[in-house]
Amino acid sequence: MKPLNLIALLLFLAGATWALTRSEHVVREIQVGYFKAIAPTLTVGSTLETKARKLLEETKHSKALEAELSTIRPEIGRLRIIESRFNELERENKELRHALDFKKATNFDVVAAQIIRRHPTTWWQTMEIDAGEDRGIGIQLSVLSNDGLVGIIDRPFKHRSSVLLITDEKCQVSVRVEGSPEVGILSGQRGEFDRNPTLRLRFLSKDAALKPGQRVFTTGRGGIFQPNILVGTIISVEKGPLDSEALVAPAVDLSDLGTVFVVLSENP
Repeated sequence: MKPLNLIALLLFLAGATWALTRSEHVVREIQVGYFKAIAPTLTVGSTLETKARKLLEETKHSKALEAELSTIRPEIGRLRIIESRFNELERENKELRHALDFKKATNFDVVAAQIIRRHPTTWWQTMEIDAGEDRGIGIQLSVLSNDGLVGIIDRPFKHRSSVLLITDEKCQVSVRVEGSPEVGILSGQRGEFDRNPTLRLRFLSKDAALKPGQRVFTTGRGGIFQPNILVGTIISVEKGPLDSEALVAPAVDLSDLGTVFVVLSENP
């Protein structure tokens, strides 16, 4: 555009503006039209501003929560440690109460001991307890739990002892079956290393009339195990041409032992 034409256009616009603004009504009409034109933009801007303010407030709130959580986390960890220790003390207290009840109920002079070691490869054969010769424990003493026979002291040391469990085939116990004349020798079974090993009761009579669920107790023969100690319950009976054998479930859960009792002597 030529300079003269541009100057003429500017002078025309200035004159038109002067003429229009002389009337207040015209000015208001122009203002109304202008604001109507920009109203959608103002509405969008207001909405965005509101959302932006909410986002900033939520961000500030999240930062405050994060700071509060950072302060609380160490306390939560400390409380979890306290809870774990409390549960352990509760378990120990329960075992001690059971031990006291067992001592009161039994006719045996016993020493309470804790399991301190079980090797995975000999889990069903042996274990170690925290009581030894310093507490009067010697070889071939019976080891019991609240539920029944656990095994026998295999090797005593000064402050600890090794226990041969009834699930080991070398641990042989003279037993009788409750409610029947049947007696036999009970022992562990070689190669049984699952979570629920069974015992084998041999030398029963040929026509042994036994039923699942009948209980098996020690006879006291041989002078090692005291009589009438619960050993387990009959699972099944296998009859042979000369004698019968039975599978027996141990009375004690040997996979989860805490406190045991070593029988020093039988009280008169």
